[in-house]
Amino acid sequence: MLDQVDVDALSDKKANKEMSFLDHLEELRWHLVRSVVAILLVTIIAFIAKDFVFGIISGPARVDFTTYQFLCRLVSKYGLAESLCINDIGFELMNMSMAGQFTQHITISFVVGFVVAFPYVFWEFWRFVSPALSKKERKSARGIVFFSTLLFALGVLTGYYVLAPVSIQFLGGYELAEAIENSITLKSYISTLVMIVLACALVFELPMAVFFLSKAGLITPSLMKNYRRHAFVVVLILSAIITPPDVLSQILLTIPFFLLYELSIGISARILKKRKD
Repeated sequence: MLDQVDVDALSDKKANKEMSFLDHLEELRWHLVRSVVAILLVTIIAFIAKDFVFGIISGPARVDFTTYQFLCRLVSKYGLAESLCINDIGFELMNMSMAGQFTQHITISFVVGFVVAFPYVFWEFWRFVSPALSKKERKSARGIVFFSTLLFALGVLTGYYVLAPVSIQFLGGYELAEAIENSITLKSYISTLVMIVLACALVFELPMAVFFLSKAGLITPSLMKNYRRHAFVVVLILSAIITPPDVLSQILLTIPFFLLYELSIGISARILKKRKD
């Protein structure tokens, strides 16, 4: 007599065989359609709530931003370097094209739509992938949507409250000569902010990527340990690209990455152990 595990495995394989390649494509199409609809709905809401959304987007460009106020309180309380307290942003936002503000309004709304709808989009992705897994594998991956959303949100918050203010303050306030005034275009500011925040959010998804790659047998803990130094070099290069060329910004991006890298090694080791058992 077959045990329960074999019965579950056979039933899973039978369910997968019942769907042809075209059926899988049709299923994927509807998952993508629902994901796009969710993003568009949130985008429309963000577009309507213009004042609220731009108030958030323009935060790092204002002196009263939470991060700047926090640094000023630290300076006042512990007598730290006065340069940490931001009393002047050092640049002005400006628009240089006729449709510039309208175009950036659409861009901001779409980015907010993607960020807010990310939990649902990932849930749709998981609904498409999970039927290909066995019942035991689905059980071991319980809570993956929650943890993926949590990591993504932590990445967005870290990018918005930590990396973006440091980067924008450095780049926006940098002076080659006193005679040159910094007037930053709205497009340049938004593209810089979006790039930093989304890059940080994707970096925080590293444990989820390692989880799926380990499940597929493409990554092992020993492989990740052997290439730890290579990963260090890659992170330094990426941090130099997406952040300004100052040591503080690179450290702020590198530290969480390596904490997540070590966490990912543990995740990969746990998956390998379960597979061997």
